[in-house]
Amino acid sequence: MKTSIHAALVAATTVSLLAACSRHAPTAEAVRPVRAAEIRYAPVTAASRYFGSVQARHEIDQAFRVSGKVVARGVDVGQRVSAGDVIARLDDADYRLAREAARQQLDAALTRQRQAESDWRRLQALKGDGSVAESDEEHAQSELRTARAAAEAKARELELARNQVEYTILRASSGGVVTSVRFEAGQVVPAGQPVVAIADESEPEIVADVPEDHLEAFKTARYRASVASAPGVTFDVVLRELSAQATPQTRTYRARLKPVTPRPLPLGATATLLTERVADGPPVALIPATALTQREGQPAVWTVLQDGTEPVGTVELVPVTVHRYRSDDVLVSGPPDGTLVVTAGVHKMAPGLRVALPLAAYAGDVQ
Repeated sequence: MKTSIHAALVAATTVSLLAACSRHAPTAEAVRPVRAAEIRYAPVTAASRYFGSVQARHEIDQAFRVSGKVVARGVDVGQRVSAGDVIARLDDADYRLAREAARQQLDAALTRQRQAESDWRRLQALKGDGSVAESDEEHAQSELRTARAAAEAKARELELARNQVEYTILRASSGGVVTSVRFEAGQVVPAGQPVVAIADESEPEIVADVPEDHLEAFKTARYRASVASAPGVTFDVVLRELSAQATPQTRTYRARLKPVTPRPLPLGATATLLTERVADGPPVALIPATALTQREGQPAVWTVLQDGTEPVGTVELVPVTVHRYRSDDVLVSGPPDGTLVVTAGVHKMAPGLRVALPLAAYAGDVQ
């Protein structure tokens, strides 16, 4: 009986030792698959957006050169005109009367001139026998000069009167499209008051106002534009003119940009101006926001140290400097260019953990 009990104790002890040994036996190290992205540094580009409108480079205000009552209007807004087309007419009755009066005054002045010339010739004929005093000759010569000057002045007055009759007809000084009409038939308009604006459609421009704090960056930027009627179509533009003085009301600077390649644009349309420039500061890399974690309260990423050319490696937590956050991305610097960082499942990483690299490329623009 004692022998049986002893054998049972030996067997139990042996099973316990074997069980203890089996719990401490080494197991094969698991390799966790991860998604990773390669850090690529690039200069930061700063982008800005401005809203403006399409305007013609050349827009001319047309006005009558004389005042009067409008008797006919020949154009409407949106109508295309050519140089010399009649835009409007004034009542020219008074100007015709003035022209006729100037003509009659010229006829009278010419008659006086002919009389003075005749008197001068008679005095010259009588001068030979000494019957003409020197004072009479001087007087006749003065009368002749005065008559000639008066006739010349009346001729100029007649020319001015004729011009004023012509000025009662307003003609387009250049071709284009009528953008505004500021008068109606029957209205009395003064001389020099703009009544019609004509824009040249062949040279459209993008006009936008630039805030004072954007001015220096705006000068060195690259420009692209689009119009509201075709928001998906952008085209390159170049800065043609930048106001040297801010507008007193808005404290902004008016910028005018023209398309690099000439293209038709609808005048008055809403335009969007996009600017890009290389920002100051060190290059940064764009990585998914899911790659970012923390170490001792500071931003960090898990980097993968690859084993040679094999698609496996070990992870290490490396601090990074965050420059800017986006909705799904973050701009960082710190790790060397070409470093692989884990982009998903970072909360399951641990220092020295071996991972497999079915590498998924991540592409983004650094802006």
